[in-house]
Amino acid sequence: MKVFVSGCYDMLHSGHVAFFEEAAQHGDVYVGIGSDKTLHELKARVPFNNEQERLYMVKSLKAVKDAWINRGNGLLDFRDEVIALKPDIFFVNSDGHSNLKEQFCKEQNIQYVISRRVPHDNLPTRSTTSLRAECRMPYRLDLAGGWLDQPKVSRLHPGPVLTISIEPDYDFNDRSGMSTSSRKKAIELWTVDIPVGDRENLAKLLFCFENPPGTSVEYVSGSQDAIGIVMPGLNRLQYDGDFWPSKIDSVLDKSVLEWLEKRLWLVPLYPRPSEYNVLANTNITTENAKRLSEAASDCWDAILSMDVQKFGNAITRSFEAQIAMFPHMMSPDIQAVLEQNTTHALGWKMSGAGGGGYLIFVSETPIPNALQIRIRT
Repeated sequence: MKVFVSGCYDMLHSGHVAFFEEAAQHGDVYVGIGSDKTLHELKARVPFNNEQERLYMVKSLKAVKDAWINRGNGLLDFRDEVIALKPDIFFVNSDGHSNLKEQFCKEQNIQYVISRRVPHDNLPTRSTTSLRAECRMPYRLDLAGGWLDQPKVSRLHPGPVLTISIEPDYDFNDRSGMSTSSRKKAIELWTVDIPVGDRENLAKLLFCFENPPGTSVEYVSGSQDAIGIVMPGLNRLQYDGDFWPSKIDSVLDKSVLEWLEKRLWLVPLYPRPSEYNVLANTNITTENAKRLSEAASDCWDAILSMDVQKFGNAITRSFEAQIAMFPHMMSPDIQAVLEQNTTHALGWKMSGAGGGGYLIFVSETPIPNALQIRIRT
């Protein structure tokens, strides 16, 4: 049996070795390694070890039959190599799963297997993300009301944006809707983590650092990104037509945040096309802004009352209001992935407009092949 695995394998650690050993239980393991160029495109960073170092280390492992640097790019950088290899199994980690990979395997008649990610006896669970110094900097996820932090929307109708600060348990791809650009600015500003101090003032500092004087009004990064990264827990940001919210309400109650964590499921999407433009053919109207505002307000109330049915309904309505204003957020491919999971979910939205991010589902039961997050407190 031939087993194919793919990844970057930067900063090789025991978690990688355990993954290869698990894959080897199914047959001979062949490894396609992402090139330095691909890693930079997907993660927006330079690898700690270059592609030749990574290839040397992976090929040296006894669980690996052979390895090479993939010639392609993007999420399916291994396409040509897999077609030539004709493996029986494509083996992935849970956080490396994507519907695009699964569909590719169906087309090639390859069995698609997702790892249980079990560490070796007496060894801790490891990931490259956890070993990188800057990974203590959180990410941000907006739950509802996104786009109201833009004055061109909230001047038509005021309303809240709901954000949560996310612990960096995963190395989220660049342009994934997790505020990766603001996070990179935070790393540039503070290096490894949010410093001690007044959180709102620190968020203002990050916002100004990302949008220095002279920044074009058309390209101002929304303040929900900086606030969502810097301020822990769940936050309601009230926008009344300005770039900065008029009021911020925070929730750090452990029971509420744990309730949220258990009901949010993230399904990865493929990278967005390079020519993608979310601002094409917009339909920003007072009615659509009002719909977005009302849905976000209902979402806040549902979370505080821990009513999962109302939460799912409100998050879906918020998403639908966003799409009504910015139709290019969606595509037929994303819609197809969404429809595969809606029967299991009570509500849904998307991070990373147009691809590259995640479909976020609200569900009381596990969504197949989905990730879960931890909210920073």
